[in-house]
Amino acid sequence: MKILLIEPPKPEMSIGGDDVFIFEPLALEYVAAGVMPEHDVRILDMRLDDDLRGTLEAFNPDIVGITAYTVHVNVVKNLFAQIKAWNTRAFTVVGGHHATVMPADFLSPFIDLIVVGEGVFAFREIVARFARGATMVGIQGTVLPQQNHVVNMEPQPTIDLDALPFPQRRLTSKYRRRYYSDWMKPLASIRTSRGCPYRCTFCAEWKLTGGRYFKRNPKRVVEELDEIEEECVFFADDESLIDVPRMTLLASMLRESGIRKRYFLYGRSDTITRNVALLRAWREIGLERIFVGIEFFRDEDLAFIRKRSTVEDNEKAVQILRDLGIDIYASFIVRPGFGHEDFAALRKYCRQLELDFASFAVLTPLPGTDLMEDVGDKLITHNYDCFDFIHTLLPTRLSLKEFYSEYHDLYAKGVAVSKQLSLLRRYPVREVPSLLARGRRFYKRLKTIHLDYEVSNQSQKSSL
Repeated sequence: MKILLIEPPKPEMSIGGDDVFIFEPLALEYVAAGVMPEHDVRILDMRLDDDLRGTLEAFNPDIVGITAYTVHVNVVKNLFAQIKAWNTRAFTVVGGHHATVMPADFLSPFIDLIVVGEGVFAFREIVARFARGATMVGIQGTVLPQQNHVVNMEPQPTIDLDALPFPQRRLTSKYRRRYYSDWMKPLASIRTSRGCPYRCTFCAEWKLTGGRYFKRNPKRVVEELDEIEEECVFFADDESLIDVPRMTLLASMLRESGIRKRYFLYGRSDTITRNVALLRAWREIGLERIFVGIEFFRDEDLAFIRKRSTVEDNEKAVQILRDLGIDIYASFIVRPGFGHEDFAALRKYCRQLELDFASFAVLTPLPGTDLMEDVGDKLITHNYDCFDFIHTLLPTRLSLKEFYSEYHDLYAKGVAVSKQLSLLRRYPVREVPSLLARGRRFYKRLKTIHLDYEVSNQSQKSSL
């Protein structure tokens, strides 16, 4: 059986994402591992290779599976239409985050089956049944699309992460040198846990695991890291540091193993402030960078999203990481209700923290989140191409043009120019011209993003 798995590109209208980082398609590598070596599997990463037609004709797959986040919905449905136009007999399967939280969005004559939740074992059963010509009814963790509704099968049982096979990274061998985040390149990814015990309103990940935090045995993590060739490794966990005893043990095991990597992971500021010894241990074995969701500079805003951390936590975490020599990837949230004074205060706050790097996401009510339940009736666009954390989905207090002028200045002035220039030293000299060109395109785009809404709304009306 020939199986093609596809990582989709972002839509043309969306900003960020593939423009600033490209992580390996770990979910597809896991799915592939579940059906190999019995079947011939290929991965097409369309963020880096757009030759869908050529791949279909050369490989002639029996089954095609595509993963999707919310921003990919329209792109993925279009890809499936192209696949069915190429061969109506190809069996098409969609999975991923958005399929899990909103399977009905993939009701389409071009999609045969929807996978929800962890896809490895469900996809293995799908392939086995397709091979023998059996019905797909009754597969746990799947949804059958009917004419105008979906039929849910039994949900999957709790997933044992240690029961999953190691990802089939060799299937992305031709792309691997191009996976990166900023100067960390080439960058591999590994998943050591899944879920989060916190209840932030803008996030759906905790709902997908019922608020539970599933962890892999550190021994298995060490074994997998030992197989990874790349020097730089990103921990693709929802939050990596929550289980302090486990991460302390993992650090000890990595030190004893002699494995030396440059690590990048997620960490909450309150976890960082309470566990300096843990961070010090990880710094000693190669922890280079932590993604810290600072989110806001006011406690009332943090309380609004149920973050359960404080401004004091954030400021202490920044100082701790700076003292340890760990780079801070600081992430902030911009509320659509911000006025000129709020933008000015946030810019000033970022400067006071003396950050080397900061990103700013517009507060986005994603499907499946409590935030969407609260404000879903207020959306100014329902076009999934705009669900990129930069297009606002909610009404702004300022005019859209003023809002994005302030947003542009936040990126341009939130970090001191001297700090921005110093980051260029992290990159190979040959990459600096293209990096500066991407930056210019990004800033130019921010100045015209307000014009997207007229185009987006016209597109939605024409599709009705």
